[in-house]
Amino acid sequence: MVDTLTEKKRIIAIGDIHGCLYSLQRLIEKLELQETDQLVFLGDYIDRGTHSKEVIDYLLELREQYHCSFLMGNHEQMFLDYLETHESSLWLRNGGLAVLESYNSKDGLDLPEQHIAFMKSCKYHIETEHYFFAHGGIDPEMTIKDNLRYMKPEDYCWMRTHLRSNHLENNRYNWEKTLVCGHTPLSRPVVLEKLIAIDTGCVYKDNSSFGWLSAVILPERRIVQTENIDS
Repeated sequence: MVDTLTEKKRIIAIGDIHGCLYSLQRLIEKLELQETDQLVFLGDYIDRGTHSKEVIDYLLELREQYHCSFLMGNHEQMFLDYLETHESSLWLRNGGLAVLESYNSKDGLDLPEQHIAFMKSCKYHIETEHYFFAHGGIDPEMTIKDNLRYMKPEDYCWMRTHLRSNHLENNRYNWEKTLVCGHTPLSRPVVLEKLIAIDTGCVYKDNSSFGWLSAVILPERRIVQTENIDS
C-alpha cells in the first residue's frame, strides 16, 4: 500500500539494509507495527550482504500489508546504471558480487522483472510538512527549495557534505525542514534539530563501530535498533 505520507500518523524511517534479511525481519518485529504506520525505507536494499534477493521479496510482501515508501539508494542506482550501460566495474567493486550470488545469476541481467521494476520505482526524495527524506542527503549550504532547483535527483543518493564535522558541531543547516537520511555508516544515529542520520552500518558487523540496523519513529524521534544477526 503506497500513498502520500501524512504527519497525522506515525512515520518510521529505516536505514541501509544491504542484504541483511534477518536483521530487517528482527527490526520489524521490534517496531511492533500498527496498521496505520507509514514505513519509509531509505535505500540500499542490495549489495554487500548475503540476501539481496530475499530482502526485496520481503519488502514487496511488506508493501502489501503496510503503507511503504521506498527511496533510491546509491547501490540501486549503480545497479540500474549497469543494466543500461553493461559497465559493471563500479557496481561489482561496491558489493555487486553478493547480488549475483543471492540471485544465482551470472551477470545480473536476468533478475526478476518485478525486482527491477521495484528498484526503478524508488523515489529520490520524499517530503512532508516538516521532513525531507533522501538516501544520501542534500547540500547543507542551500535551502531545500534551492537543492531541488539546482541539484540532480541522483545527487541525493550520494551526498555526505552535511555530515562534515563543521556542520555537525555547529548544527548549521539552511534547510527549512529536518533531513532524514542514511548512506553514511555511523557508530550511532545522529539526531539533531535539522538532521536525522540512521545508517549504522548493519552489514559491517565485523567492525566494532558498526553492525546495527536502525529505525527512527517520527515525530517522537525515538530510535529502535537491532544488532546484525545475519550470517
